[in-house]
Amino acid sequence: MHRIIAEKSFESAPVNAERARWLLEQMVRARTFDERAIALQRRGWISGYPPYRGQEASQIGTASALTDSDWLVPTYRANAMQFARGVPFEDILRFRRGHPEFDSAHELPILPQAVPIATQLPHAAGIGMAIDYAGDDARVLCYFGDGATSEGDFHEALNFAGVFEAPVVFLCENNHWAISLPRDRQTRAQTIAQKATAYGIAGMRVDGNDPIAVADTVETALERAESDEPVLVESLTYRQGPHSTSDDPDRYRDDESDLPDWRTADPIERFTDYLMDAGVIDDAFDESVRAEARSEIDDAVDRIKSAEDGTAEELFDPVYEKLTPRLRRQRASHRT
Repeated sequence: MHRIIAEKSFESAPVNAERARWLLEQMVRARTFDERAIALQRRGWISGYPPYRGQEASQIGTASALTDSDWLVPTYRANAMQFARGVPFEDILRFRRGHPEFDSAHELPILPQAVPIATQLPHAAGIGMAIDYAGDDARVLCYFGDGATSEGDFHEALNFAGVFEAPVVFLCENNHWAISLPRDRQTRAQTIAQKATAYGIAGMRVDGNDPIAVADTVETALERAESDEPVLVESLTYRQGPHSTSDDPDRYRDDESDLPDWRTADPIERFTDYLMDAGVIDDAFDESVRAEARSEIDDAVDRIKSAEDGTAEELFDPVYEKLTPRLRRQRASHRT
């Protein structure tokens, strides 16, 4: 398993001070959004929300390895990864209020979040095959949780990607829990990464609470994928909170003594201590980033509140090329 923070000094790490500060900034920024989103959900302003506290290093490290032309195929817990890629806070909040995600103004190569488990994996394999056929200069990063590896879509996607040598990196963020099921109730395999062998592709493992190691691992995986070798990366992290705001982890999770401290520890605190010891950041860094992120979230909420609410009929605009007479009458009736 690849790791850096626990084994190397900052001076020997494959990252400079500027990039290290960016990684921590994005992690703190994502944590600040996560905390605010939970508060907004509790007061009913947004719908059900999937927290990602504890997984910031895995997601930000991954996002930092992508180039502008690389495709990101996310799932519902990939908010931190999307923010680091350039998706505005407003987009995610609007999505959680029921607006279509593809209505965003950004032009980033990112698919809408997949809420059904594992359905995005075959899409990623297909995008990779299309890139290969077209001869485009791009790779695909598909993000999913450990629970998705129990679905048939996982098998189909990795099998197709392997057979057709699609430029795809499948990133499994193993946070130990598939809702209420721990990893050992999902598979008898010793690791998720070893499943890659069955599909004739490469498998890699990384300390998912080490953003430098994650970035380094994913960069290597993307380079291999670009050379017609798909890769399955297992990022070992931990879900500190509930599966969603509808979940109560206290009902099934009471003892994590079998997990190592590096995995259950707070990745932001761990990385902050590492950079503080190296003199890369000072005491004011965290609060400065949080204050800026809070202001950014406030602005996003204000813009959404001031925007005119759409109508239910507008849901059909991107579905039908032309409105049916019935829908046209409904819309006219609604406006009057």
